[in-house]
Amino acid sequence: MSSSVESRQAKMIDELRTFIKKVLSDPTIAVKSMEIARKHRGQPNAEELIAQEISASTNIRIPENWSEADKMFLDIIHDVLDDEEALY
Repeated sequence: MSSSVESRQAKMIDELRTFIKKVLSDPTIAVKSMEIARKHRGQPNAEELIAQEISASTNIRIPENWSEADKMFLDIIHDVLDDEEALY
């Protein structure tokens, strides 16, 4: 594995560790994030709207230029919404 790939992976792991610590320290983040995602689901630019509102209303900051960890977080939110939808 090349050093650039290892460096990117290390950075993503560090970002995910920070994110997980924030979620565990404030359990309302997960609930708020899912409420925000449900509200914007299906809208044009939904991911941008979700990222902006999560950044504005929680201590999670998703910058304009998303990292791999930010993309993964948003993908996981969509996976959870898909799972919820499948239950109904």
